[in-house]
Amino acid sequence: MASDSARSPQVQDENPSCNSVASFKSADTAVQLCERRKPKPESENLSFGTVFTDHMLLIEWSSEGGWEKPRIQPFGNLSLHPACSALHYAVQLFEGMKAYRGQDDRVRLFRPMLNMDRMLKSAHRACLPSFDGAEFLECIRKLVEIDQDWVPRSDSASLYIRPTFLGTESSLGVKKTSKALLFVILSPVGSYFSTGNKSVSLWADTKYIRAWKGGTGDCKMGGNYGASIFAQNVAMEFGCQQVLWLYGEDHQITEVGTMNLFLYWINEKGEEELATPPLDGIILPGITRRSILDLTRKWGEFKVSERYLTMADLCAALEEKRVKEMFGSGTACVVSHVGRVLYQGQNLQIPCADAGNSLTSRLLKELTDIQYGWTESDWTFFV
Repeated sequence: MASDSARSPQVQDENPSCNSVASFKSADTAVQLCERRKPKPESENLSFGTVFTDHMLLIEWSSEGGWEKPRIQPFGNLSLHPACSALHYAVQLFEGMKAYRGQDDRVRLFRPMLNMDRMLKSAHRACLPSFDGAEFLECIRKLVEIDQDWVPRSDSASLYIRPTFLGTESSLGVKKTSKALLFVILSPVGSYFSTGNKSVSLWADTKYIRAWKGGTGDCKMGGNYGASIFAQNVAMEFGCQQVLWLYGEDHQITEVGTMNLFLYWINEKGEEELATPPLDGIILPGITRRSILDLTRKWGEFKVSERYLTMADLCAALEEKRVKEMFGSGTACVVSHVGRVLYQGQNLQIPCADAGNSLTSRLLKELTDIQYGWTESDWTFFV
């Protein structure tokens, strides 16, 4: 069970009343267990997001009645009106979290209070109703506890948690929804990339833009991802696995596919630096991103910066052999080394130290040691 402190994250969004609004209560959760449990897949052969557990969590809201009581029920299809606002106007957002089984057989979540924070901010931007993040987190804990046998007994696999928030207004028209559905599904997963822990290749081009100032790039909305699929397919046609999203006339480096980006280099002033683009409204505030910044700043071994980086900066640093490593970070992949960037017809080879001495490998180990319970941390939330 989680400690009291772990169950009470301080959640804030742009609406200062988010913790005082009327919300559902986890204590009211109704539980209906499935009659027959599904067979569990082998941990070694898991692909990402294709197999789902026995149960799901659903919480409905309406402007007239407010939040209904949460319910955990057998996993199954949703019933949505054909005019549902999530289908027509992309009034939709989601989160991505994981549950890990430790070497002590206990199940842990990693900094889930930050996911609640981000989800509330996304909900505010989408004009979806607010709720108490601590109560929702406790509902998620109950769901994971019920399906805890699905958490893989492996240090290379985990249980992916997908909270999703839909506008379910049953009439056409671009407007604030009067009905909504908050639900959570669970999926045992292995590596996000088919190449496992090998380096990823990126296609950098300015033709397609992921996000812009004043948009929703800093929110985890489904529309951000749906709009990226075409560019992702183009990247694959060029022999690359992901898109390196650029922004502006100076070709600012922003994100890597579905990941935040880090550059470990000797900067223009001759300083050893770990740099990542700042949260200026077009960058998703990743939980792993923040954790990497927190860890490396605590180490105090090199400069850690949130600063703008351009392709010109990267090209000059590569030519002058000042680049040490480049990697992406995210819940699904944790940390993934970038090995090649295709930019303006040229393949830029990104160096990296051998696996035992690289910063990428060190961060991967530090983070996974916390996630799987090898290292004790106050970032851990016990189920």
